[in-house]
Formats: sequence, structure tokens, C-alpha cells
Amino acid sequence: MDAFFAGLPLADVHQDVAHNIKSIRVSQNLFDDLSDDPADWEIAQQHELATKPHTYGSPNTIIDRPFEEADWLNAIEFPFRNWAASRFCDGSFGIWYGSDLVETTVHETVHHWRRFLADAGFDELVPQGARESITGERKVYWVRCDAALLNLSARVAEYPDLVHPTSYQFTQQIGARLHRESHPGFVTPSARCVGENYGVLNRNVLSSPRACCSLTYRLTGEGVMVEREAGQTWMVVN
Repeated sequence: MDAFFAGLPLADVHQDVAHNIKSIRVSQNLFDDLSDDPADWEIAQQHELATKPHTYGSPNTIIDRPFEEADWLNAIEFPFRNWAASRFCDGSFGIWYGSDLVETTVHETVHHWRRFLADAGFDELVPQGARESITGERKVYWVRCDAALLNLSARVAEYPDLVHPTSYQFTQQIGARLHRESHPGFVTPSARCVGENYGVLNRNVLSSPRACCSLTYRLTGEGVMVEREAGQTWMVVN
């Protein structure tokens, strides 16, 4: 492992990074079961905003709106509060993932979505040639990243386990060391397609979350059909 890190170059990153998360296209009104009057919904929403403790401190508190807190929590904060095992993490700390392109995030998340469905036995419900069966909805955010990140891409030729399709043993060792030594993060090639992924260990280098698009994944017998505009196939991932 020492040889891997020796002389590892840095990537000076100052750009937007795409972050793809589970979400829904149309949000549910949380107060429509209390009253049929939209005016009552507005009163309930205002009461919630007035009493809910805020965890996102905006640098522009006079002009920022409460929904920006939701964007911050969804697009940045969530993985630092909800730890989970992944390619570069054994589940003992938080790590945020993004990609240089929206298409890269699709290939990455479709892979994990298919694994989830297969583990639950849902893949068996989709016959060959079926055009539509199981659906999932996603949301993509653009998030600004400003940091000097370790460039793992420079080591792929010597260490192919960086992009191993199923084994995370080597990469989790890398992530554990970076977390232990308080590095802000790294850049690494995607193991699913052409493109680069960003693993961030320090939330302070992320800022300015903005909604990019909503996506719908449709599992068919021919692969996963991805819609960016509802009802229109944007790409197919086999």
C-alpha cells in the first residue's frame, strides 16, 4: 500500500460534479390528508418552517430560502450521516460520490440498482423481451467541488483492482487510509463506463447544490431504459 501512495499526484479540482440519488419526480404534499383546502396546506407548511430546527447555515441568510436546506441535506449531507459500505468504504465512515458526467452516474447507479433487485429476486420477474416492469426514480444534483484530490487514475495500469467489477477489498483499504489521514478525497476512473468518479471524505469542500434533472429507471428484459424526460427513453444500460 505504501508503494501505491508514493508519489501519487494531485488533481486540483474546481468544478461541478454530478451526484445521483434516489428520489421521486413529483413530491407528495405532506399535509393533504389534514385538509382539502390548499390554504390550510400553506398554513401547515409555514408552521413547520417556523418550528423546525435548521441544520444548514447559509452565508446569505437574508435572501436564502428554506428549500435550500433540503437541497444541502439531500445533495451533500446525507452520506456523511448515513454510512454505507461501497467501493472505497467498509461502512465505518461517510463518503460522498459524484461523477464528471450525468451519464457516468447513470451507469454507476444502474449497476447497484440491478444488484439490489437481483438480491431481492425481482430480476426473475422480468421476462426476456418485456418492455416494462419495475421502475425506480432518481434525482441528479450538480455540486461544486473545490479541493486538491488525490488522482488515483494515475495508478490504474499498475493496480487494475482499482476498477475491479466486483471486488472492493483493495479499494476499501485505500479509502480507509485516506479517511484515517484526513484527506479530502480522490478522483478515480469509473469501473462501469468511460468517465471519472469523485470520492469526497470532507463535506467542507462541497458547496452550491443545484438540481440538474430527474431520471426514471425502467427494468426491462433488454436492459434498463433510462428516461430524462418522462416517457422518453434517453439511454439504455445493458
